[in-house]
Amino acid sequence: MKTDIEIARETKLNKIEDIAEKLGVPRDEVQNYGRYIAKVPIHLIDKKEMDKHNLILVSAITPNKAGVGKTTVSIGLSLGLNKIGKKAVVALREPSLGPCFGMKGGAAGGGYSQVLPMENINLHFTGDFHAVTSAHNMITALLDNYIYQNRNSCEGLKEVKWKRVLDVNDRSLRNIVSGLGGSANGIPTETGFDITAASEIMAILCLATDIDDLKRRVGNILLGYTYDGKPFTVNDMGIAGAITVLLKDALLPNLVQTTENTPAFIHGGPFANIAHGCNSVLATQMALTYGDYVITEAGFGADLGAEKFFNIKCRKAGLSPKLTVIVATAQSLKLHGGVPEAQIKEPNKEGLIRGFANLDKHIENMKNFGQQVIVTFNRFASDTDEEIALVAEHCKEKGVGFAVNTVFADGGKGAVELARLVAETIEKNPSKPLKFTYEESDSIRKKVRKIAEGIYGASSIVYTTLAEKKLKEIEKLGIAHFPVCIAKTQYSFSSDPKAYGVAKDFELKVRDIIINNGAEMIVVVMGEIMRMPGLPKEPQARHIDIVNGLIEGLS
Repeated sequence: MKTDIEIARETKLNKIEDIAEKLGVPRDEVQNYGRYIAKVPIHLIDKKEMDKHNLILVSAITPNKAGVGKTTVSIGLSLGLNKIGKKAVVALREPSLGPCFGMKGGAAGGGYSQVLPMENINLHFTGDFHAVTSAHNMITALLDNYIYQNRNSCEGLKEVKWKRVLDVNDRSLRNIVSGLGGSANGIPTETGFDITAASEIMAILCLATDIDDLKRRVGNILLGYTYDGKPFTVNDMGIAGAITVLLKDALLPNLVQTTENTPAFIHGGPFANIAHGCNSVLATQMALTYGDYVITEAGFGADLGAEKFFNIKCRKAGLSPKLTVIVATAQSLKLHGGVPEAQIKEPNKEGLIRGFANLDKHIENMKNFGQQVIVTFNRFASDTDEEIALVAEHCKEKGVGFAVNTVFADGGKGAVELARLVAETIEKNPSKPLKFTYEESDSIRKKVRKIAEGIYGASSIVYTTLAEKKLKEIEKLGIAHFPVCIAKTQYSFSSDPKAYGVAKDFELKVRDIIINNGAEMIVVVMGEIMRMPGLPKEPQARHIDIVNGLIEGLS
């Protein structure tokens, strides 16, 4: 089997204007970033057209460290639907440099189911991540200057909530002291960095509906508190317009193509374990304007990405998927069935069957949202026919659709069975109207409890003193109606990354609460999850190189 990058290089790309025209986007509206990438202006979004088309969410069971191939399957499903004569578009998030040079080596799909040009998408792309980083850190620089200039005045700040971000995995930057070296270099301050994907600016970019909404949200970002206890925002510094200027191009969805020259929108990049984990509202709306079937994904397992997709993105943007596809692999099922990680590629019937409990919990959760569910088995070379038959029979007993896919090895041809099942299910038995986990009128504490107990299966929740203080701040600010975005490990329903399967009767500890006043959501940090990841012992960066003008190591 050829590597991802070899397959990508051998794929003949069409000019992006041709991809746009075939989709229905006028050629003269395309804003080129070279020959094969473009931004598409948001005035082309037509909400009347959107309502006629079908949105499909691709989620997954709780993944193992190698993942379950959710992005690959999302792309492959769009290829399969096009193969059977449907007009399908995939709408995904942009990869982050941190994981690409840390664990993954790339996040543009895999094998014969990729979005292209993959090197550009995995690296700097159209600069959206850099724009978010620059906008976030410009706020920090202007805030530091404000504090410095008002250090001897009553207009200074007694508490600062805003840090810095960088699109690099770097544990050393989690907690730092800035402003050392004398008064000419600023005021010594304890601060730190989050990864760019966790920036409130990233969340704002993905939730904004137009340039005015973007500016409004940026202006409402809470930066800290004055000496008399009043909230201090970006608007109070008078810089919302300047920050919006840095983001105006990043707001536009990016159009690229797949390995089979079908259209794909790639825009925004929040992680689902530390942020809300969905691509931008605008990219999804653009895809729904032009595609009869739109496939989008939400990061990690359904307990994280899908929950936030429904309770945050769909609630705020008025979206309602016709179907949810849950991706499962034999390796993840066996891991959740108690098989040691080093042995999950080996046949193990009993371990696979025990792992069904994890799949069943995700199916139950999605049905509780009113979703019609299909399970797709993402086949790996080490999987056996017996294992696949066991999963198929179990899904039949659960009353959910089932289809094997081989999109990694076969591209769209490997998703034809899945595509036909998806189209038939949407036609005959689509999802019911969305049912949210909580009401907007619920308190933050009640929202957290409903997610923790209903989605995760927790028996109790405890709050640190810091988190309790933040709850009081939220009530005082009058923003308890905001949805919650829980940050926790992606490897378990609990906050323990090694509690595989379906954890039961466990306690969740809320370590901190972060007020995203501009993004209009409350980030609830549970357990030991970090908003700035670290690098592994063997970073993928050691395998990335450029040889004879060609990039290597992006898998």
